Amino acid sequence: MITAIIAVGILGVVLGVVIGVVAKVFAVEVDERIERVGELLPGANCGGCGYAGCADFAKAVVAQDAVPGQCPVCSPEDVVNIADYLGISAEEKEKRVALVRCSGDIPNTVRSLYNGVRDCRSAVLVAGGAKGCDYGCLGFGSCADACPFGAIEIRQGLAIVHKELCVGCENCVAACPKNLIVMVPAAAEVHVYCNSPEKGAVKRTVCKTACIACRKCVKASGEEDHMLVDGFLIRSNYENPPQPALVEAAACPTTALRIDSQHAAGVYEGASK
Repeated sequence: MITAIIAVGILGVVLGVVIGVVAKVFAVEVDERIERVGELLPGANCGGCGYAGCADFAKAVVAQDAVPGQCPVCSPEDVVNIADYLGISAEEKEKRVALVRCSGDIPNTVRSLYNGVRDCRSAVLVAGGAKGCDYGCLGFGSCADACPFGAIEIRQGLAIVHKELCVGCENCVAACPKNLIVMVPAAAEVHVYCNSPEKGAVKRTVCKTACIACRKCVKASGEEDHMLVDGFLIRSNYENPPQPALVEAAACPTTALRIDSQHAAGVYEGASK
């Protein structure tokens, strides 16, 4: 018995030494800067920076393959703190937020009955969804489910982005099967909430708030070039964004041209009346 105990003890010591030597020989050096940068990051792991998560982004920042400002969730203070810690410049990045290019809620659009899975990607496989407009928001909330920050609300069958909560992670962009969601400058206040390239007369048969390309907003803009004509659709020129006053001056007959804060607040809900 004693011999067995001694043998096991010796074997344990030998194995311990072997494990210690192997661990030391094959040890991977960890850059303490990566750990520190990771602590300064928000830990959202949203992927908005273009990397798999905050840990990968921290490695990229330390390796100077990325800059702290690429993180859409980081506050300006955190960006500066990371830059100061690494001794690099804190490059400022224009904040961008998501925009759902549709204003066709339930009261303003033609819809058919739908009893399938309440998911946009699944619904679009069934004859394009239940909405009369093939280019409009289905309103089943795939984008809202994909948003880790609760910035998207589904109201009356329409996705509404609350830009004060949006950090620009772009998860919703990938989730929308209709390619309705785009990233726009957070400073821009006026948008055309429509994405249909159809002729105005066709659009109006399925949506009362569609852009009919009447060009009243283009004329009201004058030579300022705030609005861009894209076939039978008008878009805001985000390189020279329109100001809120243009909405009143243009008097858009369908209210497709809107101020984002009023759109989010539901001011236009009576457009169908």
